[in-house]
Amino acid sequence: MLGRVLLTIDSILLLIGAPIADYGPTHMFNPNWPPHAKFHNGQTINLSILLGLATLFYTWRGAATPALKKEFTLVSAFTGSIYWIAGICSILYPGTMGLDPEFGGPGFPQAPLFAFAAACALVGSWWEASAVKVKGN
Repeated sequence: MLGRVLLTIDSILLLIGAPIADYGPTHMFNPNWPPHAKFHNGQTINLSILLGLATLFYTWRGAATPALKKEFTLVSAFTGSIYWIAGICSILYPGTMGLDPEFGGPGFPQAPLFAFAAACALVGSWWEASAVKVKGN
């Protein structure tokens, strides 16, 4: 059950936390951002919501067999972590910052939260998967 709780925390961060952070003055309503940057911001918001829904769905979906339950748990690990891992890796692109100068940058204040959320997904799914007994394992 602890694994499902961690995956649910991750889902809530994907469904609510990321969209709130991106739909505000530092992103969507930042007058310094060109329209195409706002387009990609909208894309990121939608991606976060869709991944959050998928993570919740596969975390709590019933399974007919233990092998299928394990598979659902692995899907939850993937859908629950890729947004955060992509966010952590985004700082590696040239000219990127986690915070624009007018809001106190340079900096990467999202890194600890992204790492926490990815850990919730990965540890939660590992915890769930380790509790599933599959014949032959």
